[in-house]
Parts: sequence; C-alpha cells; structure tokens
Amino acid sequence: MNKRILFVCLGNICRSPAAEAIFLKEIEVNGLIKYFTVDSAGTGGWHSGNQADSRMRDAASKRGIDIQSRARKLNLKDFEKFDLILTMDNSNLSDVQSLAKKAGDKKISHIYPILKYATKTSLIEVPDPYYGGVNGFNTVLDLLQDAIEGLISSFNLDD
Repeated sequence: MNKRILFVCLGNICRSPAAEAIFLKEIEVNGLIKYFTVDSAGTGGWHSGNQADSRMRDAASKRGIDIQSRARKLNLKDFEKFDLILTMDNSNLSDVQSLAKKAGDKKISHIYPILKYATKTSLIEVPDPYYGGVNGFNTVLDLLQDAIEGLISSFNLDD
C-alpha cells in the first residue's frame, strides 16, 4: 500500500512545506517511509521555485525539522497523482475543490482540511503566519504536528 499525500496552502512557502517536512520526519522516525509519497503545493504560483520562507525554516529547524521542498503551484495532474489532498484553510479548500471540478473523471483525490485530523485544537484552519511574528510560525508548527500525528494514526497500514 502506498498512500500519496499532497499538502496545500496559498503560496507553498510556509504552511504546506512545513506540513510536508513534519510528515516526512514522522514517517521516517516511525519506519513508515515505504508506505507514503508526499509533496506540497500552493494554490498560487507566485513563489514557484523558491525555498520555504526563512522564518518557517528557522522555526522548524529549532524542532529538528528540515524543510527542503521548493514551492510549486497545484495543477490538474495532482488530482490524478494524489489520493489525499490536505488544505490549510477554507480559502485553500475552496480553491482546490474548484480546480478539482476541472479534473473531472480523472480526479482520484479526496480533499479535506488538515485540521480534520487534529486532536488538540478546535480550530478548523491553520492560520497563515506570513505577515505575523515568530510566534505565528511556532503556532503553525504546533497545529501541524498535532494534525499529522492524527493523520498517520488514521491509516491502516496493514492493507
């Protein structure tokens, strides 16, 4: 069984690359790499090719999380390639659902907000830390860590 997961935010430089890196670290630590293919993307392409925001990379690094991905824009092929697309906020969710309609019958992805899997918060959106201070990046990392632990535990990896 190989689960293919795509994390999506607005520009693919803060939240979704952090989610990807946290997920990769968790599956590595738990010996689950063989079960997953993981990537991230943004609904916008303004930052395509860029590294994640340096503030997010710094905050993640202090937790032993290495964000290595480069920003890219979500595309129609992603709906054929990924089983699960997880969005960071309601705007991302709406944008991804709209694009999914264009994929038509080729779409195999299930689309959910990532905090559906969180167990330690009642929030339904991961706030965008881009225009905030350092605390915003740490809050995002806390929320994503919680959601990703819940996500991983939701899989039946014996299939």
